[in-house]
Amino acid sequence: MLQSVIAQHIAKVRQQVEQACHKFARNPIQVKILAVSKKQPAAAIREAAATGQKAFGENYLQEGLQKQQELADLDLEWHFIGPIQSNKTRDLAENFAWVHTLDRFKVARRLSEQRPEKLPPLQVLIQVNISDEASKSGVAASDALVLAEQVMVLPHLELRGLMCIPAATDDYQQQRATFAQMAALQKRLQAAFPAARLDTLSMGMSGDLEAAIAEGSTLVRIGTAIFGARQ
Repeated sequence: MLQSVIAQHIAKVRQQVEQACHKFARNPIQVKILAVSKKQPAAAIREAAATGQKAFGENYLQEGLQKQQELADLDLEWHFIGPIQSNKTRDLAENFAWVHTLDRFKVARRLSEQRPEKLPPLQVLIQVNISDEASKSGVAASDALVLAEQVMVLPHLELRGLMCIPAATDDYQQQRATFAQMAALQKRLQAAFPAARLDTLSMGMSGDLEAAIAEGSTLVRIGTAIFGARQ
């Protein structure tokens, strides 16, 4: 049977991740691929899942919930990677395994209060506005540890690390410099909370995957290189 286009793309992305890991003496097992499926039909996610891809990232809550219903027969791990509206936290808390875009305590508290007891703790990442862009969500790097300390005490969340969406650039050295700042911040976080499982650094997309892996990313968010241009 001919391999689907999406399957071919995923194989290529996996190869790119492995090559980058080899180049920078990283173990490929340490780098997870999150397939960013926003604006993609459920059928495309089903194709990707057939290759063994398990983790999918959605930016829009209602769209993500609809796909979860359509794909309920599959054992998938759903990550929310879009801006969080505080009046939508209940749906996030009840239906997602991970939230990457935590940037204020009010939202963290609501997510913890609304996480069903029967589910494991919601895995969360603090989004850092590492390039200080007014148009982007996220806490300033200088405020990340304060927010982390507040999140740590919430009973139904588990803080796993940091996430960023840096300013777009094709300059490889600039990409690496920005990701290096994130890696340094992650190390400060781990030093401040040595007992916590702070093992996740969500950074790198289709255009800057290698630079992110070079600087220690453990999770790359890949959309276009897997699914093609959004419809």
